[in-house]
Amino acid sequence: MKSIRVLLADDHNLVRAGIKSLLEDSNNVMVVGEAANGRDAVVLTGQLSPDIVFLDIAMPELNGLDAAARIKKEYPSVRTVILSMHTDKEYVIQALKSGASGYLLKDSAPGELKLTVDTIMKGEIYVSPSISRDVINEYLSWQKGNMQPEEIELNKEVLTSRQKEVLQLIAEGNSTKEIAGKLFVSVKTVETHRAHIMEKLGIYDIAGLVKYAIKVGLIFPES
Repeated sequence: MKSIRVLLADDHNLVRAGIKSLLEDSNNVMVVGEAANGRDAVVLTGQLSPDIVFLDIAMPELNGLDAAARIKKEYPSVRTVILSMHTDKEYVIQALKSGASGYLLKDSAPGELKLTVDTIMKGEIYVSPSISRDVINEYLSWQKGNMQPEEIELNKEVLTSRQKEVLQLIAEGNSTKEIAGKLFVSVKTVETHRAHIMEKLGIYDIAGLVKYAIKVGLIFPES
């Protein structure tokens, strides 16, 4: 039987080690790589061609939700699973909208890991059983184009993908120079992005940007 290739992305070494051990207890799963942030996860996805990428929802530089969306766009055949402590329906629905095939709670029983892998490799969506079925129904309703006007407005994208990336790095406390280095762009380019972000949001202080980043799920209180 062909091994299922898995990439793990979590900024905690012990968490990755634990998940790796549990996954590799299954004879047909092979962990081919590990990443400590979302940006590295996207890069390694291209380099290692995994079948599944497990992504912690709250990672530095590029969070799990945005990493899942980028992987879905750049490597559509790769399936992603979001790992999270959050049971709030907003996070679950946002994960599914980002293209994730699964949403697994970190306090799940060990056996759920194998069940998750088996389910999504069949082309199905797996969500931890403790999460309300209503969440799945709401996502399926959205997928069919049945969202109500107020829901559409609530989920409307304000910033571009790059602007969200810059905003997350700002909210994580990175300086303009540090952001430029991580994104391989000039300091002036970062300053331009920051100015456009502030103008679009109508927020002109760092504290306000941090609050906004938490509100829209770019960073999380647990990170």
